[in-house]
Amino acid sequence: MVIEWLTFAVDPQNRENFIRLDNDIWTAALSQYPGFISKEVWISPDLHDQVVFMVRWQTREQWKSIPQAALDAVERQFDEAVEFDYRMIDAREYQVRRYPTT
Repeated sequence: MVIEWLTFAVDPQNRENFIRLDNDIWTAALSQYPGFISKEVWISPDLHDQVVFMVRWQTREQWKSIPQAALDAVERQFDEAVEFDYRMIDAREYQVRRYPTT
């Protein structure tokens, strides 16, 4: 399993709307692709101006096989729907390792 970890800066008064729009647009689009497992939204009680998305993919190959043109189209749709400023401040990739228990 691979984790796509994205952190966004959003004004606190727009945070809930940002999360809703992301779910309606990005999550709806990504969930149609093979390999998508789930997506979680993490918010910190101390960082009111940040939103973290953690997306689980079965494999890196499946995640990276999404056509760039499709991602660009979803990004345009999202940007048209969002009526406030936001910016990505971090993007990371993690591999999930599981070790056998004895």
